[in-house]
Amino acid sequence: MKSQMTSSSIPVRQLPLTEVPLVDAHAHVYTLDMPMLDSAWHKPPADAPIEAYLKALDQAGVHFGVLAAASMYGDYNDYMLEALKASKRLRATVIVDPDIDPSALRALDQAGVVGVRLQFRNVDTPPDISSYSYQRLFRRIADIGWHVQLHDEGWRLQDYIKHLVDAGPRLVIDHMGRPPAPDGLEAEGFREVLRAVDKGNAWVKLSGGFRLGDPEFVGQVANTLLKHAGTERLLWGSDWPFAAFEDSMTYEGAIELYRRFVPDAETRRAIDQTALRFYFS
Repeated sequence: MKSQMTSSSIPVRQLPLTEVPLVDAHAHVYTLDMPMLDSAWHKPPADAPIEAYLKALDQAGVHFGVLAAASMYGDYNDYMLEALKASKRLRATVIVDPDIDPSALRALDQAGVVGVRLQFRNVDTPPDISSYSYQRLFRRIADIGWHVQLHDEGWRLQDYIKHLVDAGPRLVIDHMGRPPAPDGLEAEGFREVLRAVDKGNAWVKLSGGFRLGDPEFVGQVANTLLKHAGTERLLWGSDWPFAAFEDSMTYEGAIELYRRFVPDAETRRAIDQTALRFYFS
């Protein structure tokens, strides 16, 4: 059942600039004519074009955006690369085959790509990331200064995190680690997320809260992450265009949820500074 958290009636663009994020660290762009995987978990009802995303940023007063590879389109990263050409305000992560040639990684780096996304949610049998091909990929990612962006259900995260932490690249965990309600804060997957943060090379996104169920529980998750990770290990993302929640979420609503979960403006600005250093320095 979808969460009932919806957009605020207060237009974000009317808020003081100190109330609006500087960096949106999680969004997607795509068009309906792009090649889609047969196994795609969601078929969007409309285009989510580059121009619409930049307009959403401008209307909200958000300066920078980071595009995450949308899993429905596999390793078809072409449209995101067009977005990077269109605006210097953007960075992106991509989905790649683990056997990608190092020269192709370097070309992506020059284009503004900053990481590789592992999107294993809705994948019945995820690949073995302890294999040579993935460990080689992770080493190459670390060597060029990229990060690995990980997304899966919270109860499976422990299956990957140790291999990623040991491999060396920076690790970013999507959507608060997706701990399952109501007792997910004690689940092994979420505890493993916190342990990865403790080791100093992992970050967590305060994103996708509308996907995680009961708002009170999601607030507890955000509060736990803030207390444990602090502002230097957290990032915020809107998750625009809200795949599978297109009818209930807006960009204004995503910012309103963030302000609800992190009510202190100085704390949010410190998270902004973390995102600026992480993606744009």
